[in-house]
Amino acid sequence: MMIAIGAVLAVLDARHDSDVITTREVVAVAVTLAEAPSTVAALHTTDPTRPLQPVTEEIRRETGMDFIVVMAPDRTRYTHTNPANIGLPFSGNIDRALAGETFTETFTGTLGPSIRAVTPVYDDGRVVGLVSAGVTRAKIGDQVATQVPLILGVASAGLVVSGAGSFLLSRRLRRQTHGLAPDELRVMYEHHDAVLHSVHEGLVVFGPSGERAEVVNDEARRLLDLPSGKIRRSDLPLSLQRMSRGVVRDEMHVTSDRILLVNQDIVTWEGRAIGTVMTIRDHTELRAVMGELDTVRGFAESLQAQAHESANRLHTVVTMVELGRHREAVEFATSELELSQALIDRLLAAVGAPALAALLLGKVNQATERGIELTITEDTALDSVDPLSPQETVTLVGNLIDNAIDAAAGSASGWVEVTMRYQDADADTSHRSSALFVRVADSGPGMSAEKFARSSQRGYSTKADHHGLGLALVHRLVARYGGTIRTERDPESAVTVTIPRKDTA
Repeated sequence: MMIAIGAVLAVLDARHDSDVITTREVVAVAVTLAEAPSTVAALHTTDPTRPLQPVTEEIRRETGMDFIVVMAPDRTRYTHTNPANIGLPFSGNIDRALAGETFTETFTGTLGPSIRAVTPVYDDGRVVGLVSAGVTRAKIGDQVATQVPLILGVASAGLVVSGAGSFLLSRRLRRQTHGLAPDELRVMYEHHDAVLHSVHEGLVVFGPSGERAEVVNDEARRLLDLPSGKIRRSDLPLSLQRMSRGVVRDEMHVTSDRILLVNQDIVTWEGRAIGTVMTIRDHTELRAVMGELDTVRGFAESLQAQAHESANRLHTVVTMVELGRHREAVEFATSELELSQALIDRLLAAVGAPALAALLLGKVNQATERGIELTITEDTALDSVDPLSPQETVTLVGNLIDNAIDAAAGSASGWVEVTMRYQDADADTSHRSSALFVRVADSGPGMSAEKFARSSQRGYSTKADHHGLGLALVHRLVARYGGTIRTERDPESAVTVTIPRKDTA
């Protein structure tokens, strides 16, 4: 359609250009002949036709004019292409030429419609005659007609080129859109956009390079605290930046305030990778519940172990009574009860939080089952767990003790030592502040500063490396309250946590 319109416009433009050129030519011929001295001289003779007719006809043939008329001011023709019209009055307009003006017009004369110019012939300032030169419309049309094949040829070539271009473009678009039509793309986009905004799972889609995110939905921005606008992999939390670029299944990652379960898949099309899809689920609340469940399970296992041990002791006492060793049976029973009760009384007196006391008692029994001696230092004293909540304290101390037990299990005569107390954090007595101090030491080899730092950044746990999630949770908790955590290897392996309390005047 556009090519047809262009062809029509090209023809119209060619005709307009021909009219402009013809107008200039007829004016030039008429003015040149009117200014020639021979024309003025011929007009003063008794028979101007005789000298003028041959000259004007020769000029007409050489210039391509259809007629050249030299006339008297009263319209009488002295020359004409058709000799039969000589002596007859000129049929065009001459008033403006008599007034001294050269003008052009389109007029239908004896030869048909034509573009003509009329100009005066002066002699001593007087108009002694007029000259008119013109080209018929038919001749102009013939000139334009000679250009039409060229225009049509160009238009045809353009049509072929545009058709080929449209075919190649359509083929490329089809390939890039996997054969989907525009309506199908529109419907897919609408559904795609609706799903992205409504799904309750974080979604990040990376392009072939794996660096620039092509799609980031609202939930992913919320879970990862991402800014608006374009996102690159370097904008993700550090643990996600260091994650494998291949397929990932249910990796646990810890950010500053969330625990995330991450999956990643490679998207392929016709055997080539076209992107990476990362899905993110929030497991913060679930992990907290699981942590509490692990604590309760630990309590249950501890109680089961105590029940089993109590049954053994009871059988021992009963057997000693049956053997008549009554005094020894009483001494055996009371000594075991005194040891257990002494530990319970000491923990309840030193630790004001019942949940923490129960955790420590359970961990003592758990460590004993694994052949490890877990002791609570004499200077342990906590009337509360401020600024932490009881659940956060269980998370902090429980994970540190679990890691210490795992580390000590690999050494002979393994032991773990736990210290918890408040200590002054400001020497200014007018504005004192204290901090919750937790130190867990063990007989294991300890962790290097580099490995300890990695454990806080990596934030995922595997069966081969149990430290990942536990220590990441501890780091996250300490960072939330503006505390500090550090590791020691000399003179013994230990992890120390300090969390400031609210200022007290």
